[in-house]
Amino acid sequence: MFKVIITYFYKINTIKMKNALLTFFTLLTLTTFGQASVDLTADSNSKTTNPKLIVGIVVDQMRYDYLTRFYSRFGEGGFKRLMSEGFNCQNNQFNYIPTYTAPGHASIFTGTTPATHGIIGNNWYDKESNEDVYCVNDSIYKTVGASDKSGQMSPHRLSVNTVTDQLRLHTQFRSKTIGIAIKDRGAILPAGHTANAAFWFDGDEEGKWITSTFYMEKLPDWVVKFNQSGNTESYMKPWNTLYDIKTYTESGSDDNTYEGLFKGETKPVFPHDLPKLRKNNRNFEILKSTAFGNSITTDFAIAAIKGEQLGKGNETDFLTLSFSSTDYVGHMFGVNSVEVEDTYLRLDLDIAKILSSLDAEVGKGNYTVFLTADHGAVDVPAYLKDHKIPAGYFDSSAFKKYLNEFSVQKFDGNQLIKDVSNKQVFLDEKLIDEKGYDLDDAEEGFAQAILNFPKIAEVYTATAMRNTDFSKGAASLLQNGYNQKRSGNILYTLKSGVISYTKTGSTHGSGYDYDTHVPLLFYGWGIRQGSTVQKTEITNIAPTIAALLGLEMPDGTTGVPLEFVLDRIN
Repeated sequence: MFKVIITYFYKINTIKMKNALLTFFTLLTLTTFGQASVDLTADSNSKTTNPKLIVGIVVDQMRYDYLTRFYSRFGEGGFKRLMSEGFNCQNNQFNYIPTYTAPGHASIFTGTTPATHGIIGNNWYDKESNEDVYCVNDSIYKTVGASDKSGQMSPHRLSVNTVTDQLRLHTQFRSKTIGIAIKDRGAILPAGHTANAAFWFDGDEEGKWITSTFYMEKLPDWVVKFNQSGNTESYMKPWNTLYDIKTYTESGSDDNTYEGLFKGETKPVFPHDLPKLRKNNRNFEILKSTAFGNSITTDFAIAAIKGEQLGKGNETDFLTLSFSSTDYVGHMFGVNSVEVEDTYLRLDLDIAKILSSLDAEVGKGNYTVFLTADHGAVDVPAYLKDHKIPAGYFDSSAFKKYLNEFSVQKFDGNQLIKDVSNKQVFLDEKLIDEKGYDLDDAEEGFAQAILNFPKIAEVYTATAMRNTDFSKGAASLLQNGYNQKRSGNILYTLKSGVISYTKTGSTHGSGYDYDTHVPLLFYGWGIRQGSTVQKTEITNIAPTIAALLGLEMPDGTTGVPLEFVLDRIN
């Protein structure tokens, strides 16, 4: 093997040493592990010495198998273009628990896990203030573009910086970073602390794209123009399937008991009459839970590329783009619904539309795209049970009652529990100290009690998280999600297929493959064509983009660059 490699190395002695060494070690890695399939002869089609624009796309709640399940129905210009002309990491995994939206977006762009970046959930119990907090809420700032408080947001709870921050620092803030998503957290966390702007969608009666005074005092003219264009209202139309519903063979039946309903509906079936339903479903808010929410996001993103002149300057710009409606649709209708299938067929067209716009505005070969997801989702447990697959529902109310009773019985009538959330139990450490209990013993006592509760899989104490180096299994995933300052005293997991949720629709948050296995596609400037089934992790994305651009890694990075993806490194 090594003789072949050395021979290959001498044959390329006319290439600069830097590129030769890169090719040599890439070939060595791929030959040794035998898992990556790469075209080593592929040349970059770049017309520039640096990409003019990086576009980081996150599809909220996208399981990896959506790429394969719907593949035959995709067109050539969207997902298939990214897969066939770019690099497909087919075994990309989240390496921590919990797999929620905010931790997912933060981990993708910081290159590390909640243990380091501090975003341990969408909401969590704050031990210092003794109250629940939202990941990006910040009352210091005001809403820009709407009359409510939906713009009082900032990334201040994100403890480290992002690859987008590193780009801004590297270019002396000459590069531009814009974050876009229907969800505020999906726009704010990826764009980082130094973003020029982050925009999110304010539904209800507004139906507008807004921001925060953290970024600016007034909306740019192009945003005002977009909000006044009637774009959002144009999507307030019946949601029917894109194609004949009889062709939707990759989903279950349209009328079933596993799906939720919009208020005013009697059956969860197509068409969904949005004009009729809007009044009872918070007006424009209903669009978030349809495929049209992604199309509105696409239209706004294209307007941002043009309005902000992204990719037109001398420095690399960065657009972070999160498609949130896939998550809303999945939560309401479930993984196996016709609604999910239709949403992804329409999203495929939206991605093709974005790529075509990038070709026209920035130039093919002048930009780099990566596409991934913030988490996956589980099949509706009722559906799984009906097909004899182990699954079920966790009774959170009964669980909390059980813990409260245990505390009173075990600890002399004292209530030691302050909060139970995100599959964590927070104890009253001050009271434990005042009563003379040993904290380690109290944690262990609660852990044993929790393990005896139905449908619990594993339980670990904060002491174990701090003092033991776990290298595999759920314990390792929990440890990567455990933040010493913010996480609880006891962490637990549920059995596979078990969720604490409604009896209809899908959710996520676990360390099982259905939640951790998500797409990772790279495409464009500096990216090889190929694929691999070698395991990659979500924390590899930010350092890979940093290596591509020649940046310092984000300061909390624990992932490593995926060198076999890159055609060149700056």
